[in-house]
Amino acid sequence: MRTLILSLLTLPLILAADFPAITLTDLKAAIAAKTVTVIDVNGTESFTAAHVDGAMDYEATGKDLASKLPADKSALVVAYCGGPSCGAWKKAATAATALGYTNVKHFPDGISGWKKAAEAPKVN
Repeated sequence: MRTLILSLLTLPLILAADFPAITLTDLKAAIAAKTVTVIDVNGTESFTAAHVDGAMDYEATGKDLASKLPADKSALVVAYCGGPSCGAWKKAATAATALGYTNVKHFPDGISGWKKAAEAPKVN
C-alpha cells in the first residue's frame, strides 16, 4: 500500500519529466523559423486577450487537434498555460503525445512570462 501511495504521489513529476521545457529564446527562434506548433491551454477568453505568437486555442480546437497538428510526428509541438505554477499545459502535451508526436515540450513561463518579456525594455 505504501508503494502504491508513493507511486501515485510521484506520477505527476514523472509525467512532467516526459515533456522537457523550452526557453523563451528557443521558442521565439522556433516561431521565427516557423518550425513549431504552439498550443495555448488557457481557455478561449484568455487566448482572445493574449497569446503566444501563432498559437492555437486548445479549448476551441482540442477536439480537432489531430487535424491541426503537422503531418510530421517528429515536429516540435509546444504547450503552455498561465505560468510556472500552472499545470494545464499537460492536457495538450499528453494529447499530442497520444497522437504519436515525439518532440513535445512545454513553455513553463506561460503567457505571463511571454507578456512580461514583451513589456521588458530592449537592451542595446
